[in-house]
Amino acid sequence: MENHGRGFDSRPEGAGDVPPDRRPPGPLPYEGVWRFTAPAIDASVPQARHAVRDLLFRQQVPVSDDLVHGLLLIVSELVTNAVRHAALLSPMLAVEVAVGAEWVRVSVEDNHPYRPTALEADHGQTGGRGLLLVREVARESGGVCDVEHTASGGKVIWAALPLTASIV
Repeated sequence: MENHGRGFDSRPEGAGDVPPDRRPPGPLPYEGVWRFTAPAIDASVPQARHAVRDLLFRQQVPVSDDLVHGLLLIVSELVTNAVRHAALLSPMLAVEVAVGAEWVRVSVEDNHPYRPTALEADHGQTGGRGLLLVREVARESGGVCDVEHTASGGKVIWAALPLTASIV
């Protein structure tokens, strides 16, 4: 997986820049990167959502309720997509949470080579809007999202949101 949002000083591309003079000295107590793996099965969706929620709470990340709800919706959609569309070629998936001084990034990685696109779905369909939803939640929060290939031939889908609300 490429190095986006890792460490204390790197940030997801497009997530905005903090002037060096506004950056506190050293990492904040809640900054870091956490990664866990799960089987690509339906039960992993709520488990991933709960794990991310608990991590944000345990690390005392300064997130608003709206941001938590948005992040958990993104995690649910991304893990659901990995379970539904990648499980045959990727029986395991990885969820990563990276928290910086002013942003939080969640990503889901699988080993399926197909790179999904957010397409407009037929209104009569009951599914097919997950990536549109992820993109919209990220955009409304002032964040960004993207899909990238991994060195192993799979993909990682990520969304980075600012910890403070932005005006869109």
